[in-house]
Amino acid sequence: MEIQALSREAYQGMAFTCSYKTNGYYDLEVQDNSFRLVYKPFPSQQEKAYNDRIFSEWLDDPIGFGAFSGGELLGFAEGFHEKWNNRYRISNIFIFDESRQGKGLGRLLIEQILQTARNCGARMAVVETQTCNERAIAFYQRMGFQPIGFDLFAYSNSDPEQHEVRLEMGLAL
Repeated sequence: MEIQALSREAYQGMAFTCSYKTNGYYDLEVQDNSFRLVYKPFPSQQEKAYNDRIFSEWLDDPIGFGAFSGGELLGFAEGFHEKWNNRYRISNIFIFDESRQGKGLGRLLIEQILQTARNCGARMAVVETQTCNERAIAFYQRMGFQPIGFDLFAYSNSDPEQHEVRLEMGLAL
């Protein structure tokens, strides 16, 4: 298995579906003008999914890396330098085959994209996930990221009721 830079020409617009199972979510509780994240279990396991594309058009000059084995793309990470605030936004990190998750591919990919962020002089790396994506949150925490912000209504007007609030996590570089 090897990590290689992804050609934007070859991969831009390639569709994928991210799906994950979750047993709980981090609820944002308001207390005296402050917030705290409190883990709460779902009554039963939930399955969540969303569709996306590699090198989406909204990304500003993105760079991507793929994990390949025998020419097969196993997973990828992509991101871009937000020059206005000197942060590096990791827009996607995804392993296609669920049976390959948890085996170090994500770590290799994120380490590569973090090195790219350092090389361009970014002061921080930032990634977005949902408060119900407990596996992603745990992974980012293992990689040194911590919560830095949230958006209660990023995806819909009922995100809090659906327990799917946008959570920003950051890592100082």
